[in-house]
Amino acid sequence: MSANPSLLAPAALTTEEVDLRRLDRDIYGPMEAFPTYRWWAAILLTGGLAGIFVVCLAVTVLRGIGTWGNNVPVGWGWAIVNFVFWVGIGHAGTLISAILFLFRQRWRTGIARFAEAMTIFAVICAMQFPLIHTGRPWLAMFWLIPYPNDMGVYQNFRSPLEWDVFAVSTYGLVSLMFWYTGLIPDLATARDRAGHWFRKFVYGILSLGWRGSNRAWSHYEKAYLLFAGLSTPLVLSVHSIVSFDFAVSVIPGWHTTIFPPYFVAGAIFSGFAMVATLIIIMRKMFRLQHLITDNHLELMNKIIIATSMMVGYSYAMEFFTAWYSGVAYERYVFLNRALGPYAWAYWTMAICNVLVPQLLWFKKIRRTALLMYPIVILVNVGMWFERFVIVVTSLHRDFLPTSWDYFRPSLIDIGLFVGSWGIFLTLLLLFCRFLPTIAATEVKVVVAESHGSHGGQHG
Repeated sequence: MSANPSLLAPAALTTEEVDLRRLDRDIYGPMEAFPTYRWWAAILLTGGLAGIFVVCLAVTVLRGIGTWGNNVPVGWGWAIVNFVFWVGIGHAGTLISAILFLFRQRWRTGIARFAEAMTIFAVICAMQFPLIHTGRPWLAMFWLIPYPNDMGVYQNFRSPLEWDVFAVSTYGLVSLMFWYTGLIPDLATARDRAGHWFRKFVYGILSLGWRGSNRAWSHYEKAYLLFAGLSTPLVLSVHSIVSFDFAVSVIPGWHTTIFPPYFVAGAIFSGFAMVATLIIIMRKMFRLQHLITDNHLELMNKIIIATSMMVGYSYAMEFFTAWYSGVAYERYVFLNRALGPYAWAYWTMAICNVLVPQLLWFKKIRRTALLMYPIVILVNVGMWFERFVIVVTSLHRDFLPTSWDYFRPSLIDIGLFVGSWGIFLTLLLLFCRFLPTIAATEVKVVVAESHGSHGGQHG
């Protein structure tokens, strides 16, 4: 049983013996100490990037989406590319927390909380782009949310935009509740450790009066299991529905049945790469290498390898099905992707997503943060280019050559994308400052088991 990496012994999930007192200091210490100048510098930088988003959003609202780079054949530009990218980033948190929890994968304990938070913040970034793309986001209440009204105008439930409203809002709400439920016992510990009355008051409200009684733990475990069960099908359904935005159309390059599993595999691929990208920095910043170990990194890299091969297979099957269909337009779209004006984007995608991750077959690279870090960065780059290739190369050359044009992003497009990163990273920095980044309750179980204690599940 110990040979199976999914059933790692508890001791393999911590690099050294850690008593519960030290564990609390490691996890809650960053919340209790005054922020360092590095944190302030980082928050100023990310806040400045978020300010760019606000400025570009104001320009878009005041002057319209004509300030973007969209043209006649490419009606879906960077807004939809960024939407699909951020939704994909948000998938790893639910996968790590829910599916791995149901399969009793104990290695999730060190990274689950951070991945859950990343999910919430990525969904927040994703939800903004379809609203902005409509051109009149202030009318979203009337056109997108299905509620009875006096105007006699109802939602078009055949529209993919309406499907996104249901999918993303449901996914975001369930993920938020799942994340918050897991936080409650740790927030109670933060309340009990708080030295200042205001912090004790705030954490006391957020912990909902948690006292750690047997009845409270019983309800907690049932609720956590319920949310895990609800979240699991969402991992598969949400990005499948996002893929239907393309697959239900008749546009060559989009009208394909492989999109749902292809998008789900790509979302897991990019999500794990983003978790690895950020958690390596986090564990170095807070000196948590003994809790987020090389074993965690290796297991994440194995999932990245597996999903990379799924994505590479999907790329190959797209060309095969286009050839096998016998439709000249389908064949041309895929040849145009690889050999046309956007060939540079296609081959960037293929190299970053298929070839570069193959380096992770080497154990030395899988278990060395410094060596794997450029790889996961390039995976993130490649997955953004994948969405760019799908959207732009399928549109920029229409059925009639007179409609062909070359898409170039405007400064507003670039500003909105860079600004969305600012929002995402600002929320992550605030999370690391005010909330526990590791699920202390679950890690205590691992530590207790590694010390041979099986009497108390909750430390």
